[in-house]
This record gives sequence, structure tokens and C-alpha cells, in this order.
Amino acid sequence: MAKAHKASGGETAAQPAAQNGQRPRTPGVYGREEIAENRLEPWPNPRPTRDYVIHFEIPEFTCVCPRSGYPDFATIVIDYVPGPSVVELKSLKLYINGYRDRALSHEGATNDILDDLVAALSPRWMRVVAEFNVRGNIKTVVTAEHAAPDYHGTRPAYQRPTFSGI
Repeated sequence: MAKAHKASGGETAAQPAAQNGQRPRTPGVYGREEIAENRLEPWPNPRPTRDYVIHFEIPEFTCVCPRSGYPDFATIVIDYVPGPSVVELKSLKLYINGYRDRALSHEGATNDILDDLVAALSPRWMRVVAEFNVRGNIKTVVTAEHAAPDYHGTRPAYQRPTFSGI
């Protein structure tokens, strides 16, 4: 059964009731709540003794320019050789979406993403590349990399994003 609540314009809208012990999901609000409450979630690496590369392309990254307040758009490319943990994908999605209203430089965003993932996952090797869209006739690409001190394994060459939306 749905509960009624006041919507922003004074009208009453249906709010879904909680199910299975979970709180109700209020339209227009629950996504922001999930983003605010999210933490990167490490999962056990199913092959911790093998070096293998995980590749992510995140084509809808946004943050805010700290000087102008205008949005900056980028594709984030993450390659890593996991250590004991891999990242749970929904937590990564929500983590990245948390940058939407953050005011920080291209360099700051790229390095923060790398630092947070390294802290959460302890990868053997990781590279984060942020390919920002052209702004003011300048395209910015920021690359940040981490390697465990004893890691001498594969470090694949960077490949530009291939995401096609398909």
C-alpha cells in the first residue's frame, strides 16, 4: 500500500511503501540518497593468485569546474590488476555519480578516484585516465597510476575509450 506525501508543488503524490524491510524509494529522491550513502564496496577476488586486467569505461562522468561553476564532462577509463579485492559495480557507479556536484579540477578528480580505489581495493596495479571533453578549445587528458612496490606484472598500453552505447 502506498503512503501519500506532499510533493514539491503542494500536491499529494503516492509514495511507495517499504517492502522486504527496506525503506520506501521516493521518486526523484532515492537516487540522490543512494549516491550520498554509497561507499566503494570491495568483493573477494575470485583468482587472487593470477594477474589479470579489469577494464572499465565510464562515459558519463561529470564534476563542476571550481572556478566557473560550469559542468565538466569526461570519460573515465580504469584498468587494474586486482589484489585481494575487486570492486562491486553498483558501488562504483554510485561512487562516480557522487562527483556530479563536486567542484574540483580535472587533476584533482582523477587523482581522488585513483586514491579512493587503491584504498578500497589494494590492487597490484591500477591506472585511471580521465578524458575530459573539449572546453575552451582545449582537450584535457589526465593519467594517474599506482603500482604495489613488488609488482612487476602486466601494465597494458592505454587504449582510448571504445564505449559505443551498444
